[in-house]
Amino acid sequence: MSARRIFAGAALRELRRVSAFRQGGMAERLGISASYLSQLENDDRPLTPRLLARLASEFPLDWSEPASDARGTLAAALGEATADPLFDEPLPAETLIRIAEQQPALAQRFVALHDAYRRTGQRLEMIDEALTNDQGATRLPWEEVRDWFHFANNYIDPVDRAAEALAAQLARGTHSPGIDAIEDHLRGALSVSLLYAHNRGLREFDDSMRHLVIDPGLPVESRRFQLAHQLASLALRDEIAAVVETAHLRTAAARQLLFVGLSNYAAGALLMPYERFRHDARALRHDIDRLAQQFGTSFEQTCHRLSTLQRDGARGVPFFFCRVDMAGNITKRHSATRLQFARFGGACPLWIVHEAVAIPDRILVQLAETPDGLRYISMAKGLVKPSGRFDRIPRRYAVALGCETEHAHEFIYADGLDLASDQAATRIGASCRICPRDDCDQRAFPPSDRPIAVDPDRRGIVPYRIG
Repeated sequence: MSARRIFAGAALRELRRVSAFRQGGMAERLGISASYLSQLENDDRPLTPRLLARLASEFPLDWSEPASDARGTLAAALGEATADPLFDEPLPAETLIRIAEQQPALAQRFVALHDAYRRTGQRLEMIDEALTNDQGATRLPWEEVRDWFHFANNYIDPVDRAAEALAAQLARGTHSPGIDAIEDHLRGALSVSLLYAHNRGLREFDDSMRHLVIDPGLPVESRRFQLAHQLASLALRDEIAAVVETAHLRTAAARQLLFVGLSNYAAGALLMPYERFRHDARALRHDIDRLAQQFGTSFEQTCHRLSTLQRDGARGVPFFFCRVDMAGNITKRHSATRLQFARFGGACPLWIVHEAVAIPDRILVQLAETPDGLRYISMAKGLVKPSGRFDRIPRRYAVALGCETEHAHEFIYADGLDLASDQAATRIGASCRICPRDDCDQRAFPPSDRPIAVDPDRRGIVPYRIG
């Protein structure tokens, strides 16, 4: 079988420019000499299969395989699948390239099977946890919608692209549409009358009268988001309704909740348009405060949007995101990583997000390790959302955002962490009910799938031993 010669000098130079590398640093990252890299960039030498795999591995978000040859892309996907902790160790790059080249159909099926295996495992964990908590008989509408977003990978392409196109009309040369532009479009293009007045809700819309009331006591970022929600639900109604129609949810309440959720999704996509937001997030190394300043959004809105950047061909860093209230309940959750959240009850008490709830307006960072041996960098911040009046209690909660350690160079909050240290990582789990660790001092109750032994004459941290 003759090898195909792949010349990609222009693509390599662009990759180096985007990654802000000099030739020496780029060459070191790829494990080659600077003179060899210079030859590659000038199309004097072709890319080898080994280099294709290394580029896909080292620059998964920036490197695009030349259209003439997709072996490296398939090998990278195969490498990610075989790196699952299920297997003893990942396969070497040469083996992955050989399999992708000689057996591409088999490699594609293996990657597809691994993805199905991972998703099936997630579904089984949901079912096990639901049965353990006596909630397996039926899912509530909000649980059904939450799971729908999870298995859509929290990225809804037609809605996201429609919101991005609308933002381009309204942004007027800025990062994203301002309040004035949104108000003008509501009044002019959609014939909506707008009033800021104190009522019993954040937003109230009378569809028959085309009248919108917004609570003026909201912070400016929240007022802008509520306006964007209403604009999206009206201007993108057809796109949102089409997604709801194909979701096959069981109840009318679930379908209505999904419409609301998709309108919120569209509002975030309108205020933080995909390509511009993804570019700036990478440039700022996902510094939430700086991103929020640039796009005029809240800390929470910015974190949530980062967890949705999963567009094919232009993916962002795979993040997990969640919001936890004062009682430890997870009220929002999504993970584009292999970390999965408990669906019922609270999260692991060792996770730093719980400490963040008690310390508003301070960012905490944690290196955590899950029972499967994977390590994550978590950033958490406690937030207080003002009520706008004395007789209403402000809402207090914390948000967390994190990624696997392989993306540490993209995540500013990883700076200063010793990622290689065994002692530096906090050993966390999803929740006590499904965590297999038998040596945790913070365990609240035993795992549901293992027996316990009770010795009346011995007492440890908990009054039982896990079998």
